[in-house]
Amino acid sequence: MLTKRIIPCLDIKDGRTVKGVNFVNLRDAGDPVALAAAYTQQGADELVFLDITATVEARDTLASLAREVAREINIPFTIGGGIRSVGDVSRLLAAGADKISINSAAVKRPELVNELALEFGSQCVVVAIDTNLIEGEWYVFTHGGRKPTPLKTVEWAREVCDRGAGEILLTSMTSDGTQAGFSLDITARLSGMLPIPIIASGGAGSMQHFAEAFLEGKADAALAASVFHFGSIPIPRLKAYLQAQGIPMRMDF
Repeated sequence: MLTKRIIPCLDIKDGRTVKGVNFVNLRDAGDPVALAAAYTQQGADELVFLDITATVEARDTLASLAREVAREINIPFTIGGGIRSVGDVSRLLAAGADKISINSAAVKRPELVNELALEFGSQCVVVAIDTNLIEGEWYVFTHGGRKPTPLKTVEWAREVCDRGAGEILLTSMTSDGTQAGFSLDITARLSGMLPIPIIASGGAGSMQHFAEAFLEGKADAALAASVFHFGSIPIPRLKAYLQAQGIPMRMDF
């Protein structure tokens, strides 16, 4: 079994890390660069930075943050929010990001996934899917979870994979911020169906939830925010717990 990844997620609003419940009721969680440095020292495998209002407010992407973060850490990191073009991605990668994440722009123009994979390689392209369970069916939402779409999550995930996405960041809006556990059914379905890694996101509240994401959800990585930002689950303790459950972890930190 390949080593599984633990990924803290830093949702960015107005230059600060924030966290809410079900994508709303945001509260401040600290300086993103300082948090990035701390998580690197604690053994995080990767980091994800998402500007949760960039698409809504049509702001520029986060090249300045990428430069600051790249100076402070030595692990891979992904940046997303407001990315609409090859030029946007080029600026972020030049500033130091290892990968980019797209969501709303890919739904609006799916060909963007092909263009980015062709220009930069699939390993750089993460497609974020915010999904919500509506009357028994998982649907895709965009614009930071604010806008429903008619796209079914399973069909959309298959399409972006075929178009060249290197990973899918799957966030369950149903579970996000609740700390009640990941949505294992949709995670396992995509993990079993697609040849690319699935990052489980939304709902982490205990170390057992992470184990479930890997063992039942078959995820390649698990992403969380609140439990890391507010100190309820230290990353070294989490990794030791998962290793003891037979889940391979990178422990050289």
